[in-house]
Amino acid sequence: MSEATPSPGPPPLRPFGLVLHHDGSWSHDGAPILNARLRAAFDRSVRFLPAEGVFVVQLGRFRGQIEVEEAAFFVRWFDRDTGRISLSDRSQEPLAPESLHVSPRDGAFLCLVKRDLIAPGLLARFGHAAQAQLLDAVEESGGQVCLRLADRLLVLPEL
Repeated sequence: MSEATPSPGPPPLRPFGLVLHHDGSWSHDGAPILNARLRAAFDRSVRFLPAEGVFVVQLGRFRGQIEVEEAAFFVRWFDRDTGRISLSDRSQEPLAPESLHVSPRDGAFLCLVKRDLIAPGLLARFGHAAQAQLLDAVEESGGQVCLRLADRLLVLPEL
């Protein structure tokens, strides 16, 4: 009688041609993914695996490594009353104003998120609507550029 061998576990993660572009679009092996429902499912399913240092999409039992051009998460909404942001994976967290900076690609705002997962955090890129909401909360005070969050006025880093 042969001894049962343990299952080798999941196959090693490797890129499989899925790319998340800086503008939030997706492609597979160079071809754009046009199906809106599939793109939305990918947006919601992006995960970072700290032990492996890679981004994956996880849909049900399928998990595949993806290439990320700039940011793996996208800020969809900014609430100036609470200072919270809503991300493309449907999570929410407080904005870290000190982490705001400008993308060298095209001037879009970036910030750090998921800092409880990995220090110093992971990049998130502001979508057009969220960036407009953030800019609506910016004001000048004493020669400094500040962000109005509820009744607090926070000095922004030089952008």
